[in-house]
Amino acid sequence: MNIFKKLIYFFLKLQEKQLSARLDKHLKTSSANKTSKTILSSNVTVTLTSETEKNKELVLNTVSEIVSGVKNNPDLLLEYIKSHGTKVVKLNNADKILAFICEDEGLVCELKGGEALYINILTDSGFSFKSKPMFILRNGEIDSYYMLHQFYKWFSLYKGLPGFDYEAQKLFKTYLNSSDLKGMENLTLEQMIGLKEAIDRDNEAIDFTVNYAKSIDGSKNVLDKMKNDGGANI
Repeated sequence: MNIFKKLIYFFLKLQEKQLSARLDKHLKTSSANKTSKTILSSNVTVTLTSETEKNKELVLNTVSEIVSGVKNNPDLLLEYIKSHGTKVVKLNNADKILAFICEDEGLVCELKGGEALYINILTDSGFSFKSKPMFILRNGEIDSYYMLHQFYKWFSLYKGLPGFDYEAQKLFKTYLNSSDLKGMENLTLEQMIGLKEAIDRDNEAIDFTVNYAKSIDGSKNVLDKMKNDGGANI
């Protein structure tokens, strides 16, 4: 075989490996996180979520007890968060500081890269390109329902429910802040499951907040405030 044919075979082999890798990315038949597993076959999708469902029930019942015990006092909820090892930081203009990296006040999940370095420096959390989950809020009085929504998400994270890892939250923020779904067709099964879990966790927190508020202010008022205000302060 001459050198020219060898080169052709080499590049064909390289192309075959690249195509195989792309196919594997899209045709992966299972995805698992700590508490659930999804399996795909030619004509059926099976999702095994018994552990996730059990933990969701635990979160719901425990948060209900905590919130009832402190009468949904935002400051006491923050003390609870701090007592369980999550850093709580109050910053002037926290809403603007967080908006710069497309984050909202309240629970800020794990970040990586420049965003993590930015947050770590501003919160005196060291010089690192990876940040830990923390609570970041403006100074001042905290809206109780906004805090309740964020507390529920934090407790779900604390109890190990899926959807809070860096990749899932990054996708969640991307599609939450955009009406353009372009690129979603290129997501792997694992990425799609992670995004679904992140959406589920946010919806569970909203549902809890609305249900809690129904007997107090009416659910519509709460939803309107969460949607229109978009911040933690009253």
